[in-house]
Amino acid sequence: MTITRRLALAAGFLAAAALPAFAQGDYPSKPITMIVPFAAGGPTDTIARIVGENMSKTLGQQIVVENVAGAGGTTGATRGKDAANDGYTIMMGHMGTHAASVALYPNLAYDPTTDFAPVGLAAGTPVLILARKDFPAETLAEFIEVAKKEGAALNNANAGVGSVSHVSCLFFNALTGAKPTEIPYKGTGPALNDLIAGQVDYLCDQIVNAAPQIQAGTIKAYAIGIPERSPALPDVPTSAEAGLPDWQVQAWNAIFAPAGTDPAIVAKLSAALDTALDDETVQKRLLELGSVIPEKNLRTSDGLGAHVKSEIAKWSPIIKESGVTVGN
Repeated sequence: MTITRRLALAAGFLAAAALPAFAQGDYPSKPITMIVPFAAGGPTDTIARIVGENMSKTLGQQIVVENVAGAGGTTGATRGKDAANDGYTIMMGHMGTHAASVALYPNLAYDPTTDFAPVGLAAGTPVLILARKDFPAETLAEFIEVAKKEGAALNNANAGVGSVSHVSCLFFNALTGAKPTEIPYKGTGPALNDLIAGQVDYLCDQIVNAAPQIQAGTIKAYAIGIPERSPALPDVPTSAEAGLPDWQVQAWNAIFAPAGTDPAIVAKLSAALDTALDDETVQKRLLELGSVIPEKNLRTSDGLGAHVKSEIAKWSPIIKESGVTVGN
């Protein structure tokens, strides 16, 4: 082989080796799909669209939301896990899909800690302890007393087995010793409607769904599961103020990519998320929903990864003790 031929081959190999770097530098060069594992219009979908719209401006490519609902969000999460790890399919997961699901689904098709590349936390959505407006208790302490006394005579509504409202009230019931009759619905809407109508006694639900009804006086709110009062509901005490400090519950939403996604691409997505969450318009829209803006350290891959592990450790024993599982 001539020297010229060898040099040409060597140059070809070097050029080929450099291609991924050039391609990576061009990311993204086409629209990005963001899977939302719930129906359009819900809290996770709304947050995904608010954050995704701003991230699109930073990245220079549109982020297109694809709603893939089913099985408590695990259908969409599985789709996200199985997507190509090229950065063009990401997903907005949440507390249910990436924490509670581990204990709820014995045959879960993914491991939240290894099958995804965490990008960053997008928003927290605090959960409240709610009751029908004529429930005979004015404070959380009085409500707990009645709930323990009445037991199965009280109806505890939820949006379906494995939903945020379900596991949040499992936590409340475990802390207080309440043993109500569980009434599962197909979604938050029907459960909340029956609470408003006085057909059920209490419900644990996200602020995004409950705030308008609390403000209108159609339901009671006893406490919110975050350390500080929400600006959206300043008159509702925190769980600590109300006497149940261990009941801390936020149905957080976070962005994930499939495992194996190039760390440089993950970092670029994290940076775009961070920029979005620093934007005044994005913050205003999220805060109006009652959402909590994540701290800087949770907007990173490492921060979200650690958060997912801590949430699995928190929810798994609560769910296992309840004996509730979902076949899938």
